Amino acid sequence: MSGDAPLRINKYLSERGLCSRREADAWVTAGRVTVNGVVATLGTKVAASDDVRLDGEPIGAPSGHVYLALHKPVGVECTTDQRVPHNIVDFVAHRERVFPIGRLDKDSEGLILLTNDGDIVNRLLRAEHRHEKEYVVTVDRPVTDEFLRAMAGGVDILETRTAPCRTERVSKNVFRIVLTQGLNRQIRRMCDVFGYTVRRLVRVRFVNIRLEGLEPGRWRNLTRGELVGLLPDYFERGRVAAGGERG
Repeated sequence: MSGDAPLRINKYLSERGLCSRREADAWVTAGRVTVNGVVATLGTKVAASDDVRLDGEPIGAPSGHVYLALHKPVGVECTTDQRVPHNIVDFVAHRERVFPIGRLDKDSEGLILLTNDGDIVNRLLRAEHRHEKEYVVTVDRPVTDEFLRAMAGGVDILETRTAPCRTERVSKNVFRIVLTQGLNRQIRRMCDVFGYTVRRLVRVRFVNIRLEGLEPGRWRNLTRGELVGLLPDYFERGRVAAGGERG
């Protein structure tokens, strides 16, 4: 969308190459279009941060860039080297050449973002930006208050001390941890220091993007609202998401 001025819904749809304005009016009249979860009307206007959907599917914009959320299963390698078995590029099989933003190790699962927009990678991964990543971790024995406090306070691994983080108990052997770092196998190494072995590790959130509702092995396009929430300065200047097919 050019600038910050809202567009009428029919113009918004037609500018994305989906249809003519007349066809867009027919879709709106038929109740097929929603804006932020509300069925659109012919007079509805759309802002850059709005979540617009046709038949329940997110509508992207024609920037040529794609931004995806994948529920990575265990066993998929976060590498773009297609010589590696079970690499993430072949697994997603997107029509564009996408690459992961950061990584989840092969034995971990959950949310990972992919894109073909190299400009956003450093913005999201640089440590000084302190972007939050949330995980739910299952370990081999009961989680104690002492363990949670020690994990939250910082742990000596890889010749450094991890940054303070947030932890909370979920159930007897399960806890939640929110990191702003991305050290190699960080959570597993932190747990090892206290004699805990990770049995399952699931990333459930990256900044404002959540795993909820996305089945293992499936991917979806990020919505405009999610992108603006993820990097407001970048996307509010008109950088917008392109449409794509579900995995």
